[in-house]
Amino acid sequence: MENRLPIGITMGDPAGIGAEIIVKSLAKREVYEKCVPVVIGDYEAMADAVRFCHSSLKLNVIEKASEAKGQFGTIDLISLGYLKPNGWEYKKVSSLCGEASFQYVVYAIELAKRHEIEAVITAPINKESINLAGHHYSGHTEIFAEYTNTPKYAMLLASGNLRVIHVSTHVSLREACDRATKERVLEVIKLAEYGMKLLGYDKPRIGVAGLNPHSSENGLFGWEEEREIKPAIEEAKRLGINAEGPVPPDTVFVKCLGGMYDIVVAMYHDQGHIPLKLGGFRMDPKTGQYASMSGINCTIGLPVIRASVDHGTAYGKAGEGRANEESMLDAIYAGITMAKNMFY
Repeated sequence: MENRLPIGITMGDPAGIGAEIIVKSLAKREVYEKCVPVVIGDYEAMADAVRFCHSSLKLNVIEKASEAKGQFGTIDLISLGYLKPNGWEYKKVSSLCGEASFQYVVYAIELAKRHEIEAVITAPINKESINLAGHHYSGHTEIFAEYTNTPKYAMLLASGNLRVIHVSTHVSLREACDRATKERVLEVIKLAEYGMKLLGYDKPRIGVAGLNPHSSENGLFGWEEEREIKPAIEEAKRLGINAEGPVPPDTVFVKCLGGMYDIVVAMYHDQGHIPLKLGGFRMDPKTGQYASMSGINCTIGLPVIRASVDHGTAYGKAGEGRANEESMLDAIYAGITMAKNMFY
């Protein structure tokens, strides 16, 4: 026990696949060899997932993270009691599930701030549900930032050899262009270096994407590269950061996959998410179902470690026992690595 870090895993939206992918992940002995997992969620949903996954795992309801047994075959669970037996519906947006999933996250953040757990791993929430419950956030990233009083943060995604961090995420494309300022780009370059060090890279090589096609082709297609992005890169270099660019967006990700960079600074949500999901997600053309979903989503800049699956609640398959746990396992292992590099 003393060599394994305690980590919290939030159950996510009860109407989605969160409980299922947690059960399937904690059926792996190697998880318990690396950490002491503590699930923050609800007994009713976790018990139902154990049932429809035909799992032999047992649930051990605890009051505090320090009570966790950390024994393979047993899921240590802090049950917050938001759900009653058969009191929610799979595949359905609801304020009940939004409230529950929001409170799991807030509870886990408080445990992490007190170092009762050393990382928070999050199963997916539904943004519409949490907003119906009165919590007006665009996702986990913004919840963690507010509840840890963190003004400077960024979303980092990783799948295989490709890692991406974003200058902006959940805003309109028009607003994303306005947010690509020298100050913000420099801030995210710094966060890219820090995030990669948490993942075990001593001197990460950072490729910075342009905003416009061909990085504006020397001003033919825009001015943001010359006025905002290039000055940010030059300042980062003066600070000793190994940053390069602006690299045309249509080649920077190929170069990262080819080993030229360790991480790419993307200017907006889809610029970074599309290549990540093309590499990490696989669909079976015969069934039209996802056959593989790998990758992680981390919030960099927080005083706590947060790693997450890189997919949504998957309502279409919720409650059926056919969800893929690969991304949850990736997130657990990444959270352990980051916690060790941050705290030890």
